[in-house]
Amino acid sequence: MSEGNLVPAPPGRLLVFRVGALACAAEVDQVREILPRLPTTRIPGAPPVVAGLVNVRGTLVTVVEGWRALGQAPPGPSAPLGASTAPPTPTTDDAPGSTIILEVAPGKLIGFTVDEVMDMLAGGDTTLEDRKTLPGVDPTLVRAVGRRNGEVFIVLDVAALLGPILTT
Repeated sequence: MSEGNLVPAPPGRLLVFRVGALACAAEVDQVREILPRLPTTRIPGAPPVVAGLVNVRGTLVTVVEGWRALGQAPPGPSAPLGASTAPPTPTTDDAPGSTIILEVAPGKLIGFTVDEVMDMLAGGDTTLEDRKTLPGVDPTLVRAVGRRNGEVFIVLDVAALLGPILTT
């Protein structure tokens, strides 16, 4: 990493999670809670990226399929590494993982499905690089790139990723 490309780590903490093969992070200040993957009620006419609605203690929350929002391959059934199968497109109801409830604007909650919640990092525990082009990831959705245990992860711009979905 060159000094010109370093960016200050967020003052808070980062929640690191996996969507497909992509390791991502979001600022913990935006995370309201982490729930097991919940069955959703499909919204007629909603774009495919929207899995549907869930009721979280009396509040209806729109849930977005993480793999679709990030342009990743659909998750398949658990299979040994290296096994080549053409997985069917899963539904939120039968997929493992978690739903992270994020606050994308004051009072506006949205669920984001992930395959695995991996870690929480303190802002000073990692050095982040300025965003750069990563294969298969829209650079406008990336705030920075970091490393955790030798694995590269991207810090998502949650507002850029999920904000437009709230307006559709």
